[in-house]
Amino acid sequence: MAKEKLNWEDEQVRHDYRHTASHIMAQAIKRLWPDTKLAIGPAIDNGFYYDLDSEHKFTEEDFPKIQKEMKKIVQANYPLERFELPREEAIQFMEEREEPYKVELIQDLPEDAVISFYRQGDFVDLCAGPHMESTGKIRAFKLMSVAGAYWRGDSNRQMLQRIYATAFPTQEELDAYITKMEEAKKRDHRKIGKEMDLFMLTEEGPGFPFFLPKGMIIRNELEAFWREEHRKRGYQEIKTPLILNEHLWRTSGHWDHYKDNMYFTKIDDEDYAIKPMNCPGAMLVYKRKMWSYREFPIRCGELGQVHRHELSGALHGLMRVRTFTQDDAHIFMLPEQVNDEIKEVAKFCDDVYKMFGFEYHVELSTRPEDSMGTDEEWEMAENALRSAIEEMGVPFVINEGDGAFYGPKLDFHLQDSIGRTWQCGTIQLDMQMPQRFDLTYIGADGEKHRPIMIHRVIFGSIERFIGILTEHCAGKFPLWLAPVQVRLLTVTEKFAPYAEEVKNRLEELGLRVELDVRNEKIGYKLRQGRNERVNYLCVIGEKEMESGTVTVRSAKVGELGEMPVEDFAEKLLAEIALKEM
Repeated sequence: MAKEKLNWEDEQVRHDYRHTASHIMAQAIKRLWPDTKLAIGPAIDNGFYYDLDSEHKFTEEDFPKIQKEMKKIVQANYPLERFELPREEAIQFMEEREEPYKVELIQDLPEDAVISFYRQGDFVDLCAGPHMESTGKIRAFKLMSVAGAYWRGDSNRQMLQRIYATAFPTQEELDAYITKMEEAKKRDHRKIGKEMDLFMLTEEGPGFPFFLPKGMIIRNELEAFWREEHRKRGYQEIKTPLILNEHLWRTSGHWDHYKDNMYFTKIDDEDYAIKPMNCPGAMLVYKRKMWSYREFPIRCGELGQVHRHELSGALHGLMRVRTFTQDDAHIFMLPEQVNDEIKEVAKFCDDVYKMFGFEYHVELSTRPEDSMGTDEEWEMAENALRSAIEEMGVPFVINEGDGAFYGPKLDFHLQDSIGRTWQCGTIQLDMQMPQRFDLTYIGADGEKHRPIMIHRVIFGSIERFIGILTEHCAGKFPLWLAPVQVRLLTVTEKFAPYAEEVKNRLEELGLRVELDVRNEKIGYKLRQGRNERVNYLCVIGEKEMESGTVTVRSAKVGELGEMPVEDFAEKLLAEIALKEM
């Protein structure tokens, strides 16, 4: 078979390729374990998976056997042939093949639906397609992991086994991806968080992370940075309650559009909700008084804790939790201020991301199916976001139908040091909430008018941003964020008094210092400090004590040699002030 060059940049090509690989994996598994029942096997970002119901307990030890069978199917170069059946015949066809999950999927389709299947050799699967022309088109693949998954995401249904895999056009591209994934494992924030004692996750609170003393240092420094940067840009900080009554959430539209993701409670026999978003509280803050057009724009910032119900299977360290703190802001504007405010927030995002060393791309997310408001309002809001970002010369792509239910948004997707992307910042333009809460101001004509508002976050959530940053820098935080900035290591206990003096001097200057005077070999102490990702390790022995110095090793650049304590402190304070990565 001659190798065909694929346009791998084309999302549809990637989808068809990996979807075909999914069918090949299912065929291989059915050959090896014929009693396995197939559920769904879609292509996903960076790969594909198949959900399986089998008496056999799949483990990674099965992967070589499955991959060997997959290679036979690829070498056979079976054509993928599409055929269609009326709904009732399709149901009977799948019943005869003893595929109950496929039968259920077909039964959920309309009575008059024509159902499509794809055949490759002796294997047939229910599928809308499309696919590659033949199994021989698939060149490089690898099974990655196995996990549990409820049928149709319902925790009351059957628990299935999900095998994740990936496929690429060449072995070289697959190898590069595997290398990146291995690096990602080393950088996993859950692993690093445990090693550095930053946070913990418990069975008593799934999705509710505990921040430990060292993790709180990172969190507090980020929040202090957030407050200072917002103060410079004219924001006022507010704090709104965690629990507000049902009436508020009906007014905001969350009751109709977001109720399944919310937690509820009763107080004095009335229904209340724990807030999943901060915006309704900000509406009440605005409504406390009548505003004049001269006071606009009004920028309210809030580090607001929110709670959202996530399925247990979706929880992932700090990245996907059930409670988190949004670095929220709500900006109330006159119509003529909208363009400038959007650009100001976009510039704010740019400043923050560049400081942390993140590249990013922007997506304009448009009206979803479940939304509030008129076509005219949505068109106006989408055009305002588009115009502002175009005027800034920032490239963007359209993400159809992924806006919030109350308005379109610009989403900022950060790229980390190993090329993964994370959605963090967002700028949402909203004309609905001001209407639903009857927000007004007095215009230059003395009449009442309706403001326009922006919802925006930059970190996205403090928890998730800490997780992303931990993986981005592999736990080697910039000095201003580092839980332990300096560790002093004595050669023997004899030098502990001098080390204590150095520690006190550095702490007086606001530096975070640890002292290691244990009677251990200095090489052991240095290795431990490197493993714990301490920014600066300072050795103290006879020479250093006599000369009033420390011998410094930087986690970034290695050995810096002997330095006077004051010079060392000055260097660190300068690095902190610059907030260097």
